[in-house]
Amino acid sequence: MSVHSIHDAPSERAGGGTAGSADTFEDFFAATNARLFTALWLVTGDRHEAEEIAQDAFLRVLERWDRVGQLDNPESYVFRTAMNVFRNRYRRAALAVRRSISLAPHASDELAAVEDRDEVIRLLRPLPPRQRAAVVATSILDLSAEEAGRVLGMRSATVRALTSRARTRMKDEAVDPR
Repeated sequence: MSVHSIHDAPSERAGGGTAGSADTFEDFFAATNARLFTALWLVTGDRHEAEEIAQDAFLRVLERWDRVGQLDNPESYVFRTAMNVFRNRYRRAALAVRRSISLAPHASDELAAVEDRDEVIRLLRPLPPRQRAAVVATSILDLSAEEAGRVLGMRSATVRALTSRARTRMKDEAVDPR
């Protein structure tokens, strides 16, 4: 797939109109999909996440196509919808991090618990191994800094410093980017 500039002129379609004058949802999707995907890829930095967000946004637009298709610029509507989906994902990720470090109550819903674990793993993965180990030992295994230091073979002060840096980085990654 080629990457298109998000500042390109509105996509031309078979009927000669732009994305803002779509007759059918299929025409609108064909004219808008590549630009939306490219914009989301740049925002998220992840191809798969961009694809998922774009799919969610187009599904929401399809459900309301009778109204959205009548707008002067349905393309701006789908872009705004996609950004709302993106922000909602990061809010859920922030909540998952808070739950994992016991700042929020745990959900009793099993699906929510699976989603929370997935978000925690996604946030832990980019951490350096020592920071990841310190967070897992202190926050997930619930060891004190002294106990974690013995288990990890480092001083308790080092464990506290690594945990603090890791939590800051995870919080920055999970916070709603408004």
